[in-house]
Amino acid sequence: MWQEKNGELYQKFEFKDFQDAFLFMQVVATEAEKQHHHPRWCNDWNVVEIWLSTHEAGHEVTDKDWSLAEKITELFDGQQMSADDSVIKYEKIKLYADGGSRGNPGPSASGYVLMDLNDNVIFRTGIYLGVTTNNQAEYKALKFGLEKAQKMLVQEVNVFLDSLLVVNQMKGTFKIKNKDLLPIYDAIQELLGHFRKVTFTHVPRALNKLADAEVNKVLDL
Repeated sequence: MWQEKNGELYQKFEFKDFQDAFLFMQVVATEAEKQHHHPRWCNDWNVVEIWLSTHEAGHEVTDKDWSLAEKITELFDGQQMSADDSVIKYEKIKLYADGGSRGNPGPSASGYVLMDLNDNVIFRTGIYLGVTTNNQAEYKALKFGLEKAQKMLVQEVNVFLDSLLVVNQMKGTFKIKNKDLLPIYDAIQELLGHFRKVTFTHVPRALNKLADAEVNKVLDL
């Protein structure tokens, strides 16, 4: 639990070993950069101590410190949930995502597949969306996949999509004119801040067949 004393927020976090402690510091550093607010910390093997205060407020505790503290606690809890030795940790992965609507709009589903860099499947799933459009299903597939990668504490994601529209909009080449896509796009932009690096690559549908299969598996049901 965070303690406020001597003008700072303080908490000590303990881990199984140095590797887990260092992984925690990496994801906290990414979040600190996103919030433009950086902690003072100390690492001693499996222990990480963190102090938070706001420089421009005369090194007093402000809402900025509590906001970062809350996120740090969330990151710690997420790492502890996946701390079982049987869980493999991935720093870099591939994400294949796809969406489909039978009717456009009509019954729709999103599917995504996470792979390691050797193309071994880590996780795959499809999600029924109800009645929506092809583009919304494509965007939601990307969002779901990035959310899963974030929970796994992945740092770099190479995204592959067969939707040229989504790829170009995520790269900033095309503007988003459909207002129904903006909330999903904004949510994805927020997610991107949790990763060190995310790339977007367009691929033919034939190279996205695993994610496409997840979509059709759901819709066929």
